[in-house]
Amino acid sequence: MTALLEISGLRVSYPGVDEPVEVVHGVDLVVPQGRKVALVGESGSGKSVTARSVLQLDPDATIAGSIRLGGQELVGAAPKIVRGIRGSGAGLVFQDPLTSLNPVMRIGWQIMQPLVIRGVSKKEARERGIALLDRLGVVNAAARFDDYPHQFSGGMRQRVVIAIAIIAEPALLIADEPTTALDVQVQAQVLELLHEVADERGMGVLLITHDLAIVAGFADDVVVMRHGEVVESAPVDELFAAPKHPYTRGLLGAIPRLDSDPSVRLTSVADYVDTFETVDDEPAAPAAENGAAR
Repeated sequence: MTALLEISGLRVSYPGVDEPVEVVHGVDLVVPQGRKVALVGESGSGKSVTARSVLQLDPDATIAGSIRLGGQELVGAAPKIVRGIRGSGAGLVFQDPLTSLNPVMRIGWQIMQPLVIRGVSKKEARERGIALLDRLGVVNAAARFDDYPHQFSGGMRQRVVIAIAIIAEPALLIADEPTTALDVQVQAQVLELLHEVADERGMGVLLITHDLAIVAGFADDVVVMRHGEVVESAPVDELFAAPKHPYTRGLLGAIPRLDSDPSVRLTSVADYVDTFETVDDEPAAPAAENGAAR
């Protein structure tokens, strides 16, 4: 498979009181063309920092290593090159659709902007924006195109955010916790929508999440991060069936099940990590017993 996104030896630091603080430590990650890769881990593990580094969205961050998108090296690239890949090379869906949208701008103009700034006429951008909203399931898209974000529900706002991310037809879609603020039914709708759009357009997808139930039904491959490092990566079926790293076992073992005995304490991630100091060959029975089935 052709590698669309290649991250190698990525290190990200932020200014500290006395010296820079490194929060991502030598991450390696590949998103092949047309594949959906989930980047998982607890809050603070470095998932979002890694993803945002692709588009270099944090001006205070110092990025070292290599990030290649479609063969173009982005670390150390001129600002003009990085700006050029935002939207057309890689689109980004943020986790909170309400704060991702400008509340005083009509949603239609926000959808059109990625095209207009690339020289597409406003008329054509509007037509393409309306057609895309209609494709994404917004009823009466032409009339709603001039509404404001507060006039949309959470699920509809997320569809607007997805439209902004993909209207310039990027090769890579980065979805950073895209369903966190949504209820379960709307979560399923948004994920199905992302799945369909990715397959139709042949996009690579990097999904950032802490929800392994979502990963099981969406991703092709999984990369697990802890404390700013990658601890395990594998195809999704392989990882759920036989997780190798204690931390991965802990994440799977901590998932509650409907058939669990409510009187039995859930296994915590710490139970696994504290028990196994190094990766070993013990069977993955705890994950199979307590984890989610795909």
